[in-house]
Amino acid sequence: MKRNCIVCGFLLCLVFMMPAPSWSAGDWTGNVNFTLGVKALDDDDWEPVEDQVELGINVDFGRIEWPINIAIAIVGSRAEEHAVIQGINVDADGSTGELRFGVRKIWQPTQTMRPFLGGGLALISAELDGRALGLSVNDDDTGFGIWINGGVYWTLGNSFNLGLEFGYSKGEVTLFDEDGDAGGGHAALLLGYHW
Repeated sequence: MKRNCIVCGFLLCLVFMMPAPSWSAGDWTGNVNFTLGVKALDDDDWEPVEDQVELGINVDFGRIEWPINIAIAIVGSRAEEHAVIQGINVDADGSTGELRFGVRKIWQPTQTMRPFLGGGLALISAELDGRALGLSVNDDDTGFGIWINGGVYWTLGNSFNLGLEFGYSKGEVTLFDEDGDAGGGHAALLLGYHW
């Protein structure tokens, strides 16, 4: 999963390698938003680490005359829990990562308020570690899936974004020979920059 995060970070950096004049010419608009929130995974697949803290970077950009923007995001979540399963003390560590590609429609009903709705395809990775009775097991997998999200942000001072984002993702992975969903429900605060 660490390798996937490095690749995802590299791909996001490519977005900003376009020549500066093309971004600053006034023909382009976009947002870079950082998110902090939670991801709720399926209890049957992920208990006791089904509720995870999530961090992300969302980028959307497009020409001003386009009706929708191109959207790219990298989102990662993780949880560590101690549980007693069938009388055995277990330390569990679960994490997921999502590299998202798609589109985002942004409305502007007022000068500062911008509701949005987006969706597309995702590369979703998952890793699960368990430790009990001096033994440790680990498995990870990556699969393709989908994502959709929406929310609203307010642009203050022409460039500072502050808002809320809610979404859902779905992507099948196989961990310890069991198929499960590495997607889930997402809720986050967002903070970022608008140009």
